[in-house]
Amino acid sequence: MASMSTYHSLNSTSFQQNYAFVPSTKQNAFASNSSFFGKSLSFSTRSTPLVPFSAVNPITASSRSHTFDVVIIGAGIIGLTIARQFLIGSDLSVAVVDKAVPCSGATGAGQGYIWMVHKTPGSDTWDLTMRSHKLWETLAESLDDQGLNPLEVLGWKKTGSMLIGRTPEEVVTLKDRVKQLSKAGLRAEYLSSNDLLLKEPALVVGEDGGAGFLPDDCQLDAMRTVAYLEKVNRHFASKGRYAEFYHDPVTCLLRSRSSGEVEAVQTSQNTLYTKKAVVVAAGPWSGSLVDDLFRETDIVLDLPVKPRKGHLLVLENFDSLKVNHGLMEAAYVDHHDLTQHPELVDQGQIMSISMTATMDSTGNLVLGSSRQFAGFNTEVDESIVDSIWMRAADFFPSLKGLSLTDFTRSRKVRVGLRPYMPDGKPVICPVPGLSNVFLATGHEGGGLSMALGTAEMVADMVSQNPLKLDSAPFAVQGRCC
Repeated sequence: MASMSTYHSLNSTSFQQNYAFVPSTKQNAFASNSSFFGKSLSFSTRSTPLVPFSAVNPITASSRSHTFDVVIIGAGIIGLTIARQFLIGSDLSVAVVDKAVPCSGATGAGQGYIWMVHKTPGSDTWDLTMRSHKLWETLAESLDDQGLNPLEVLGWKKTGSMLIGRTPEEVVTLKDRVKQLSKAGLRAEYLSSNDLLLKEPALVVGEDGGAGFLPDDCQLDAMRTVAYLEKVNRHFASKGRYAEFYHDPVTCLLRSRSSGEVEAVQTSQNTLYTKKAVVVAAGPWSGSLVDDLFRETDIVLDLPVKPRKGHLLVLENFDSLKVNHGLMEAAYVDHHDLTQHPELVDQGQIMSISMTATMDSTGNLVLGSSRQFAGFNTEVDESIVDSIWMRAADFFPSLKGLSLTDFTRSRKVRVGLRPYMPDGKPVICPVPGLSNVFLATGHEGGGLSMALGTAEMVADMVSQNPLKLDSAPFAVQGRCC
């Protein structure tokens, strides 16, 4: 996603080397009309008097202008799935704009799990997560029906997930969680330490340990999934309904003098007019972006999205340890949820390490994970990498005799910034006072898990269709105003 001067992105060189992008700055790419889905769409320059929300980079005569029904700010998993939802579910035209490229933020740095084992039935995010999981499963099934391999296309694997406990107290909590998940309709079971050893021979939890096990949980590969989403979206480019404006930071919103509504998104290189909606899906940069865009207006909106930094350790072709399922220690749930201790967020760099372990779609071992508040810093902290390795060794004793320095050539470290909201819920709603500007951010580590449900909800909001889920928990009222 692109923000203002406060924006900081991860290096995207590797992604650019592996994926090509549809040219987005050719004027003639959007010059013709399209009758796709039975509706003619024209793309033309407007002359409506507009007033910029901010004095930064006001519209100039040399700016390139394009018109779309929907302009989406942010090309992470949330922004791209929202674009896809509009394209396949309506006849609207869509532009996606970003300062960087897809997968250059939290999406590309994540572990790719679509797990329910650590979720709580009845919570505000439960229905949204369940809906998203169903949509992911439907997508994987549809690929299979088309003769495509979901593993190759999405990195999709039904690994099952386990939440691991090592103390009597954790086991009691896990047993209760398994009962809740079963009552909620999921296939869930509790595994004793002996049962767990049969499924994960390298994992040692002691006689008092055990695990909650969801055999139907899945994971995917973020890079492959984003490449697929881009391919789907670009199919509509030739029909005049889709364009990408990457490496093109947003500088301001342009507001109509007569109606007061936002009518265009100004970037460093283009003016993107919108007929229907602007969607801010900027991940951890959403808060600073909204502050910059609305600073000199009558819109009062304090969007408290904070970057929550995370490290993952990837060991390529690692033969010393194999895991058969997605694994996560029970403490991860507490480390993830700070809603009961909001004061901790304001006390500096709070850092936690929780063991997570998966094998990715190419057979690499992925170990995690860390959580800390360190601003927009995305530099690798070797002390945290070492802590992740040592924490993994607590659960996998075979690692204790190995030194991480012996795997310098075959290891990679992913660093990403999760969009953290203090109450643990994403923001999915229109901006009060601006009926055509919508927010979709604050998913923290659940972006992949909640992406498709979020996309469906945003598309229904914009199109004024009946919502399939209650959106009230994700409104800004009482949270951001």
